[in-house]
Amino acid sequence: MRSGMARILSRLNVVGVALVAAMALGACRDTGGEGKLFEVSGKIFIFNYRLARATYVVTLRPLRPMGEGQVAVASFQNPAGGAPFVVEQKIWPKLDKVSLESPALTCVVRNKPYAIAISIKGADGAVLQTIDTTLMSTEDQSILPDRPLVIDQLYTANPDLAGHPDGKLPGEPKPDCSKAG
Repeated sequence: MRSGMARILSRLNVVGVALVAAMALGACRDTGGEGKLFEVSGKIFIFNYRLARATYVVTLRPLRPMGEGQVAVASFQNPAGGAPFVVEQKIWPKLDKVSLESPALTCVVRNKPYAIAISIKGADGAVLQTIDTTLMSTEDQSILPDRPLVIDQLYTANPDLAGHPDGKLPGEPKPDCSKAG
């Protein structure tokens, strides 16, 4: 049984890498203009099958030298409804990109645009730039297993899924997506 699960995990990893690569190539890019500090250089939904979670990831590319003390604040639409997820990331002037990742999401739906609002703030807290964009998933979150397939950094198989190599558990409660926007 362990080899069957390993084969499934291997196939799913290949499919996952292919999906990530395809979405990264197709990611829309916002163009930089006069006075802009950053542009969106990539945006994608990450479906981590092993951990049974989905997240937004947005990457910003600086268009000119960054200042000390700047932060990027991203507001990600909550696919399940309710308040958006807000993430603040320090901007390191010597790095060539800024990556913003949301907390784990529920209720992601295929081909639905989700809003992302990003503010770049200076050391004094003043807003230097705003970026508004959207992101659509090519998959529904239903492709993920009900629980993580692994339980630690050593990728130990989750004992709760014994006999369920696809990660789907009969009778497992599903997230309430009735308030999804």
